[in-house]
Amino acid sequence: MTPAEPSTTVHLVHIVVAAARLWLRIDIGTYSSRRAVLASQRALAMDNCGITSVLNFRDVGSTVNDYLGHDASSEDRKRLRDDLGIKAVIDLRTKTEHVRQAKKRQADLQIPALLQSNAALAEPVQIPGLRYHEIKVTGGNFERFLLSKVSWGGFFRLIFLFIFGYRNEGISILSREVMLPRGLVGLGFDTLDQSGPEVAKALRVFLDPTGSPTLVHCTQGKDRTGLIVTLVLLILEVPLEAIEHDYSLTQGALESEREERLIEMREIGLTDEWFDTAPDMIVSIARHLDEVYGGVQGYLDKIGFDRDDRQELKQLLLY
Repeated sequence: MTPAEPSTTVHLVHIVVAAARLWLRIDIGTYSSRRAVLASQRALAMDNCGITSVLNFRDVGSTVNDYLGHDASSEDRKRLRDDLGIKAVIDLRTKTEHVRQAKKRQADLQIPALLQSNAALAEPVQIPGLRYHEIKVTGGNFERFLLSKVSWGGFFRLIFLFIFGYRNEGISILSREVMLPRGLVGLGFDTLDQSGPEVAKALRVFLDPTGSPTLVHCTQGKDRTGLIVTLVLLILEVPLEAIEHDYSLTQGALESEREERLIEMREIGLTDEWFDTAPDMIVSIARHLDEVYGGVQGYLDKIGFDRDDRQELKQLLLY
């Protein structure tokens, strides 16, 4: 190691995030940011754990992220449960996302060729034997906060559209007036500030030793999943450079579904830039935690995930 390389002792974490779990295996060692990047690049071809049909699925720890059960093949669904030993799933999606996915699945079921090529379509959405935790991390307080930023005219149009079932059109008003101006990083701040109870609820799932490994997902495994995983890694004292590196891998992992995702985003008024990861997301989140809460520990204390919870999390995930 040259003197210029930053070095610190770190617990290297194996986390599966999919859209995934924090599937953690820890080794104690010396962390060099340059060496960690090189090691993670060598491991990248292996860190999908043999899961080939799931977009953006990777072992976060081997790179220091995206499983959707409805996207996995029958073989990969079995592998998740039987080979990787996944016990629990945290689903961070909204009602609108669940409705959209249900409609897509129903349409796919009407196509015989798809049923023949993907037998998993005929199986239950939830993988038998896994415990599912549906935690809408952008919950009621977050939604009320966004609505408070909408103009009066936009607010009444939004309510009218929702009443008559035009959810996407209503969300488009939020997108134009609030989400686009605030940007991905700004919404990350808003999620931290407004969704404390939901964030704490998601973190507490990891405190159940019978539910580990746990797989975390939203729609892309990029923003909400990234936020929860970042908080866990910060609790485990993983260096910021390593967290940033893993987050950056999502960009390439999602590329194969770019066009499909862009269509969905445009339907709710978001621009194409929202498909991409924000280069400064992780460092900005860390800075926000420092400036507003005095650090991640202060934030976690505020939302009720206290020192004892954090110590228990370390004992369960570090080994």
